[in-house]
Amino acid sequence: MTDSDTFAGVYPAMVTPFLPDGSIDFEQLRLDARRLERAGVDGLVPMGSTGESATVSHDEHIEVIEAVVDAVDVPVIAGTGSNSTREALALSRRAVDAGADALLLIGPYYNRPEQRGLLEHYRTIADSVDCPQIVYNVPGRTGRRIDPETVVELARHESVQGYKAAGGDLNAVGQIAERTREETFDILSGNDGETLPILSVGGTGCISVAANLEPALMSELVGAARAGDYERARERHHQLGPLFRALFWETNPVPLKAALATRGHGSNSVRQPLTPLSPEYREDLEAVLDRYDSHPATQVGQ
Repeated sequence: MTDSDTFAGVYPAMVTPFLPDGSIDFEQLRLDARRLERAGVDGLVPMGSTGESATVSHDEHIEVIEAVVDAVDVPVIAGTGSNSTREALALSRRAVDAGADALLLIGPYYNRPEQRGLLEHYRTIADSVDCPQIVYNVPGRTGRRIDPETVVELARHESVQGYKAAGGDLNAVGQIAERTREETFDILSGNDGETLPILSVGGTGCISVAANLEPALMSELVGAARAGDYERARERHHQLGPLFRALFWETNPVPLKAALATRGHGSNSVRQPLTPLSPEYREDLEAVLDRYDSHPATQVGQ
């Protein structure tokens, strides 16, 4: 993974399925990975925010990555971020040893470092781990925005090859795209509802929650936009809009796990402090899913 457009296309942010006793359901994890690969996604992202990485042990973290790597042939981008640079570095090294093709590194959460601290954090990992890395900006979870200037500076490092945009600031995304055109550096949407506008200003794809349920439709949206067919891309964007919104009625991945369970892909079990989807949302969620069950593209890989 060294060419331009290293990270292009659709990468589902995978859930970590749990059994009723709270242990990881590795059988379902492998089934999910193979189902998504058959649907034509461009890669998989285990152990990100959607994978409840904050609630698993380090050994479980690596076991999940190993299971996904062993199950599929598509690239695997492993989430290995932490609020501790030492911890993120250790997880990153172990993930590469487990076969990960690239790393997704969330901004350090809770500590709220200054921009110079963010630069040092990411550079420490990039200097020590020979693997393509994605800077993940999601201030709603971390409490700290990664400024465009910081991202542009990091893009000069040969190992920092991507940016996951989940900050809700399209002006910042456009600025980063403009200022990294000469670098081997790709921009991925981290909010499904912003995928189309991010693609329009130079993004190359998405790390997607909705793609766990509708991988073919998400691939159509991204593929059409990348081909310049914005009419078709807009059609898919609006078609998927109800699903984008429903998957964030409560904290991700709670609605996603409920939706996957409704379709027969594992249980809705989450680890505390998360709790399963509130009963008042369940009928509405089923009604949203019914919108897609008859669409031919949704049948691929189901």
